[in-house]
Amino acid sequence: MFQLIAGPCAAESKEQLLTIAKQVSSIGGISYFRCGIWKPRTRPNLFEGVGEKGLSWLKEVKEETLLKTLVEVATPLHVEKALSFGVDALWIGARTTTSPFYTEEIARSLKGVDIPVFIKNPLNPDIKLWIGAIERFNNSIKNDNSKNIFAIHRGFSLADNGKYRQSPYWKIPIELKRIFPYLPIICDPSHICGNREYIKEVCQSALNIGMDGLMIEVHNNPEKALTDSKQQITPLQLKNLIEELIFVKQQSLQNSSILSLRKEIDDMDFQIMDILKRRMDISLSIAKIKKEENISILQVDRFSNMLKTRLEFLGESSPISSEFIKDLFELIHQESIRIQNEKMKE
Repeated sequence: MFQLIAGPCAAESKEQLLTIAKQVSSIGGISYFRCGIWKPRTRPNLFEGVGEKGLSWLKEVKEETLLKTLVEVATPLHVEKALSFGVDALWIGARTTTSPFYTEEIARSLKGVDIPVFIKNPLNPDIKLWIGAIERFNNSIKNDNSKNIFAIHRGFSLADNGKYRQSPYWKIPIELKRIFPYLPIICDPSHICGNREYIKEVCQSALNIGMDGLMIEVHNNPEKALTDSKQQITPLQLKNLIEELIFVKQQSLQNSSILSLRKEIDDMDFQIMDILKRRMDISLSIAKIKKEENISILQVDRFSNMLKTRLEFLGESSPISSEFIKDLFELIHQESIRIQNEKMKE
């Protein structure tokens, strides 16, 4: 089931929450109304959320709109308070996912509780931390074949995030889906983008690769929001966005043309692997000569020139990005260095 989650970055007042919730509920198809009650901030003396009183406001939201509610929790006390006010689902933030200590404590506080838990990826692109958090909650909460566990892809902090606040780095959520085929993964384009201008393109990319939902920050007056004002959109903009997105088919296609083309790809992949093996065999031969003549393994000028000529060969008209070619040959070069180093040790 596709999950569409919307609501403000943070609860600011009861009036604000009810206004947004009523507008969002009129759109239809909303799975959860999200809202930050406790806000983890990088520096002190900034708005850190309204705290427990916001939970009573969310209770009124449920009563007046019938929307299910979703809040972030970072401590067992947060869990206790959220459950006491009838919150329908919980999410674990990126900073919390980073710490196995925190995730273990929160997971234990949910032992036997029947409630959906949405787990955001850690800030750094460490899939093992994300997996560990998922496993901890899966071991604790009452569930039927992990149906209460969801992952949220909110982007990663890299050295260069390009135009985004956080890099989408699609490689990680795709790998998570391979490891957990039945785990629903929700995309959070608001935190990836950091700017409402890019939200549509990230949403469409998420849908194109088969993600199972979207979590979008919505505010009745984004420019005056107390947190993350640039990445929030209005309820009307959310409605228009949903209407403009192309929801691709999720199921696996057994189209004969696709199957035939995939067979070609499979054949090419094995050819690539054979070429790589022969390339590394040549690296071994080079290593033998270097060892005999006491020559350094790393030849920086050679690698720089190799990379330059490969990029020139690619050409501007190629659909393959220069970044991909650079990353590919850096990996090949690193493996060649490793193989030559092992040979030199003999």
